[in-house]
Amino acid sequence: MSHRYAIGIGANLGDRSAAFARAAVLIQTAGDIAIAAQSPAICSAPMGGPDGQEWFLNAEWILATGLGPHSLLHRLQAIETACGRSRTVHWGPRTLDLDLLARADGLRITSPVLTLPHPRLAERPFVTGPLAELVRVGAWPPPLS
Repeated sequence: MSHRYAIGIGANLGDRSAAFARAAVLIQTAGDIAIAAQSPAICSAPMGGPDGQEWFLNAEWILATGLGPHSLLHRLQAIETACGRSRTVHWGPRTLDLDLLARADGLRITSPVLTLPHPRLAERPFVTGPLAELVRVGAWPPPLS
């Protein structure tokens, strides 16, 4: 069975577009994850973290995979590491950030390492804007009213 997940992708260090391209290759070469849709990328100011950070390039991707949420999170974190991500400063600059945001079937999880849907999803315009575009084109289910 294949699940559809929304992930946020962002970067504000180095060649941000190249980081997105490398992440796409690493996600898809494993063979058990496909990128089903991508929003247009947008630039956004950093939220939180240390002052003086560069702006982010952000987008949302829809992934199709049979992996469960914890396995997918582990895979995404390994890809971040492979792309030079260092977790030394909370909300600090990063070469790549892959956030697991939600699963299309509405799965809810609260564990020490993962909360679905992402607890701050609705508070972040750099997430809601691109995700709304994926809803608009039919790549993601609309929110329940």
